[in-house]
Amino acid sequence: MNNLLFHKIKSLRKQLIIWLFEHSQRIYTSMFKKHESWNITKVDLLNLSQPTFGRHLGEFLDKNNFELIPKVERHDCYHVLCGYSTRVEDEIALQCLCYGNGKRSPYLYGAIILGVAILPDYYKYYYRSYKTGKRAHPFHHFNYKKLLNVSIKDFREAIFPKSELLELNLSYL
Repeated sequence: MNNLLFHKIKSLRKQLIIWLFEHSQRIYTSMFKKHESWNITKVDLLNLSQPTFGRHLGEFLDKNNFELIPKVERHDCYHVLCGYSTRVEDEIALQCLCYGNGKRSPYLYGAIILGVAILPDYYKYYYRSYKTGKRAHPFHHFNYKKLLNVSIKDFREAIFPKSELLELNLSYL
């Protein structure tokens, strides 16, 4: 009984974070994102050649039944570059990796603080992700729209030390 209750509460905590992400994203984008959106569709990305970063981004979007979210397209690029899924714990771990890599934003701080507070079960995973970001070459500042035609293999090898590439979950992409 205790195990069942634990999993139910954990599921409710994950649902709370999903709700927070969904509602805060629109507010944050409207308040803080003043640049132009990419105006690129998933189909445009899927038409790029296979080894490109953009093609992998299109496949990631297709697999998850997503389109790029205007003005925050870079976030999905982080998923593809780093191999993180869209599960709640992976979303938080990705923010921790980006923090370790030097990215700073109000949204990132909120996601990490609330994520760790609401789902402390994954603390070791979050910390490992942070350390991975620290060891990687800075990538959070790139203009990803200009990198869509770059080889994803070459891009990852330029960012992550070989030992980190082995640790990243790149098999699902």
